[in-house]
Amino acid sequence: MDGGPCNSRVMTIVPPFPTIPGSSVAWIDEQQMIEVDRVMIDDLGIVLLQMMENAGRNLARVVLDTYRPQTVAVAAGSGGNGGGGMVAARHLANAGVSVSVTTSRATEDLTGVPAIQLEILRKMNVPHPAELEAADVTIDAVIGYSLRGAPTGRSAELITAMASRSAVVALDTPSGLNVSTGGTPGVATSAAVTMTLALPKTGLADHPAVGHLLLADISVPRTVTDALGGAPDFSASSVVRVI
Repeated sequence: MDGGPCNSRVMTIVPPFPTIPGSSVAWIDEQQMIEVDRVMIDDLGIVLLQMMENAGRNLARVVLDTYRPQTVAVAAGSGGNGGGGMVAARHLANAGVSVSVTTSRATEDLTGVPAIQLEILRKMNVPHPAELEAADVTIDAVIGYSLRGAPTGRSAELITAMASRSAVVALDTPSGLNVSTGGTPGVATSAAVTMTLALPKTGLADHPAVGHLLLADISVPRTVTDALGGAPDFSASSVVRVI
């Protein structure tokens, strides 16, 4: 394996995680993932902050183990996907990586959990530049599974800025890609690696913008994923590669 940065369209890297066949797990669409989140929060009491922490910690591990970078730039949206990217930035900074976070909204316009995550990074002195910095690896955490039409405004600008980047790692889905259909109504990220959450999404299957598809455990119980058609096996690792 080449541990250094690579062109996302060549995809010469292979993430060093256990593999599972795609046929062994359920593939779900956006509405089913919305229901998974609802069950987690409303029925089980596993709050967004916990799931976001699991996602971000796993994402940082993917970046570290796949690329061993010295520098990482995070493009973060204003929702849960962006919050997960900021958690990853914290774990990367703790691992000694030089990391910066550029958000799709100004600090004063962020609310909820993403605002909490950005405040933590501010206290850690993690840079928050207005423009996406050059880096060994770029994390795409702009738009998650709830895409609503073509990306616009600052989100579209960040996605466009990633178009020429090598070694792009997407959280949950490449931004701009519809997780149910695989459609791209506007600009979309092309990733070398995509780490999706809980269960793989139907729109990610064999999509050229996804790159290597990884699946991460965010603590969704097997009773929930089994009910959807098949629970992933995370016994060997909290991140697996879907083949």
